[in-house]
Amino acid sequence: MLIVSGLVLSNPASAQIVALGASNTQGKGVSSSEAWPALLESMLQAKGRSVHVTNAGISGDTTGGMLARLDSSVPEGTTLVVLNFGGNDFKRGRHGNGPIVTPEDRQANITRILAELHRRHIRTVVADGIINSARAAGMVQPDHIHLTAAGHQRVAGQLIGMVR
Repeated sequence: MLIVSGLVLSNPASAQIVALGASNTQGKGVSSSEAWPALLESMLQAKGRSVHVTNAGISGDTTGGMLARLDSSVPEGTTLVVLNFGGNDFKRGRHGNGPIVTPEDRQANITRILAELHRRHIRTVVADGIINSARAAGMVQPDHIHLTAAGHQRVAGQLIGMVR
């Protein structure tokens, strides 16, 4: 038996976790095996859990983009989604590469994402605070945005406590 954030699964092989986010989920600047979704999967498997973590991070994605691809990124059978909404919504207008996303629109997108996952009975963990904590600890690449391999390790290590 496997318990994923309070959800009991009788068949651990069926446990599916999706990491949904932007560049700090995708692992921009580190290898795919160093990104926190891959590390989380490895840590869970080292504990004897038959769990697959799908990395559905896309560099530059916004909450609107995540909402638009929610159905394709989170397949049937998913039991947990780890979300990283990131900060791209706030960058779009300033860099001239998309419309300005207001704080109200951002919050509406987040609310719709969470509501849809809840409707589908999929547990959620929002990892923005954990990722921001690693960034605040200086575990960032020279751009001061993207996590280093050590930052990804720290995120996975903190998330493992939320997936039991």
